[in-house]
Amino acid sequence: MNLPELLSPGLLGIIFIILFTALMTGFTFARRSQPVRFLRTIPAFSRLARAIGLAVEAGNRLHVSLGRGELNGIEGGAALIGLTVLQRIARVASASDRPPVATSGTGTLTVLSQDTLRSTYRRMGAADQLEPASGQLTGLTPFSYAAGVLPVIQDQQVSATFLAGHLGSEAALIADAGERDGSLTLAGSDQIPGQAVLYATAQELLIGEELFAAGAYMQAGPMHFASLRAQDVMRWVLIIVILAGLIARAAGVL
Repeated sequence: MNLPELLSPGLLGIIFIILFTALMTGFTFARRSQPVRFLRTIPAFSRLARAIGLAVEAGNRLHVSLGRGELNGIEGGAALIGLTVLQRIARVASASDRPPVATSGTGTLTVLSQDTLRSTYRRMGAADQLEPASGQLTGLTPFSYAAGVLPVIQDQQVSATFLAGHLGSEAALIADAGERDGSLTLAGSDQIPGQAVLYATAQELLIGEELFAAGAYMQAGPMHFASLRAQDVMRWVLIIVILAGLIARAAGVL
């Protein structure tokens, strides 16, 4: 068996996952004994933090839209980031008399959003303030999902909407509704069409991997900071592997 046959895509994927997990674990423990390093400024997260504070002071509602991603697919990563953002927003907004509202386009995400809000409010000792309709399933197809989100933005005194998840061109309808209502729209999508339309319609856009840094920027836990550092290391590892492969191919080894 030669080297190309030995290094199959499946084996390379397993090696990548093991190495990334090891790096995250190492950086998590290392961070406990090291000072916190500052992250580069991303305007969307700065505006989101300010919007959360203003919403609590003014008694307005915050809206998190989680998209249509299933957790058993590649889009599950963006969906989990959306749930992390929802949890952090709920912790701060628990001091307000208007709990945040979460919308989604799959039954799984709807159940998880309801559970996230319920558990967060219970830990904050404000379980009686949570409203039954705080986690909503607005539609099971792209545009029915977007159409169901529009009344939430227009009728529930939403001051800011954060779109985080598996979103396509239907996200333009949601961002436009926020613009018409005069509310702030911040967004990140794992789909290129979604990023394209949001670039033109959202006030603040998370481009590419910036969406997956949301946990670290919102102080969700040490594993999120460790994930960013592990990503930086893996980029260099991949660059080195690609260059080594090119050199080996030119030398006739592969």
